[in-house]
Amino acid sequence: MSDGRGTNASGGVVEQLKPEAAYCTLQNGRRACLMVFAMQDAAQMPPTLEPLFHANSTLSLQPVMNLDGPRAGLTGTGR
Repeated sequence: MSDGRGTNASGGVVEQLKPEAAYCTLQNGRRACLMVFAMQDAAQMPPTLEPLFHANSTLSLQPVMNLDGPRAGLTGTGR
């Protein structure tokens, strides 16, 4: 946004999330920022991401895990 709301909002979110990695790119002809971060609890999403909604951002969250996640999850299934 030309008024700086998007920049200020994304900077605050980056400070809160402390991403392991962040990449700026284009998606569907629009500016995009991809961040990899650890979320301890889904309850973190509303207060952390609210500033981006106020900046008229479009958000998409995709949960992922490293190889330890599936191993831990499948331990109790006998697989």
